[in-house]
Amino acid sequence: MSAFLLNRFLQSVVLLVIVSIIGFTVLNLMPGGPMAQYGLDPGMTSDDLERLKEQLGLNRPILVQYFDWAWRLLQGDWGTSFRDGSPVLSVIGRHIFATLLLMGSSTVIAIAVGTWIGIRGATHRYSAFDYVATIGAMVALSIPTFWFGLVGIYIFSLELGWLPAGNMYTIGDGSALNYLHHLIMPSVVLALVHIAIWSRYMRTATLDVISQEFVKTARAKGVPERRVLMKHVVGNALLPMITLAGVQLPSILTGALVTETVFTWPGMGRLFLDSLGYSDFPVVMGLLMFSAILTILGNLIADIVVALVDPRIRLA
Repeated sequence: MSAFLLNRFLQSVVLLVIVSIIGFTVLNLMPGGPMAQYGLDPGMTSDDLERLKEQLGLNRPILVQYFDWAWRLLQGDWGTSFRDGSPVLSVIGRHIFATLLLMGSSTVIAIAVGTWIGIRGATHRYSAFDYVATIGAMVALSIPTFWFGLVGIYIFSLELGWLPAGNMYTIGDGSALNYLHHLIMPSVVLALVHIAIWSRYMRTATLDVISQEFVKTARAKGVPERRVLMKHVVGNALLPMITLAGVQLPSILTGALVTETVFTWPGMGRLFLDSLGYSDFPVVMGLLMFSAILTILGNLIADIVVALVDPRIRLA
């Protein structure tokens, strides 16, 4: 187990380094570079820009800038926002709760609903329910998330008035019920595509387990069907789904970016777009690294859980 954990940890470190190099290089090679927003200020002369570049260390070779940034990152200094002069970690910290709340709620919805649909579709193969679930999944995967968001706002906010059109809470009302009221629509919209993915994988995994000899043996011995399903089928079918949960993290993060924009949700997705538009590169790079760490950590935890549950994985 120790060798397994060490191997996964080293892979994670290498992946983080690769992500940081690519992200840092791409951001610096974008038109205008980190100084793009300052260049739009009519009050800034070319001499002012050069002095600012020197002050921020942006006049050095990109390789030197990268190693300087990486060294400070390892020491816990994620840089300072160009926009308001606040530490990057402080800026991210003001938005992380909103994103984690949205991601967490949508993930719970996706796993719960997707698992149920997948199991029922597998146990009622080629039934009307299975066909409807398959068509529904294809539709959810074919239509962009923002479209579902706009339709949801039009129907449930503008026409019916059941749910708020955006924001995380109503100003002056910080109750948990108010947060929940605002959370319902964005979390469901974000969960839709992941329900489709999860249900399809769960259906396939369940069908694979049902065809195994030990399930046929249990049925031949007269074990009640419900017990066969809950004790032998579901547990084994969920094993590959643990890995899928980790793999889906990047997709959930990307979906959160779009969903937060549609619903004006004050999370890291909106912060990323705002910072990118302002050329606030320290914040953009900080968000990129934070998202990479979150994704890699999620995959690492999923691998560890699978290895603990199934010894064959860690012995491979």
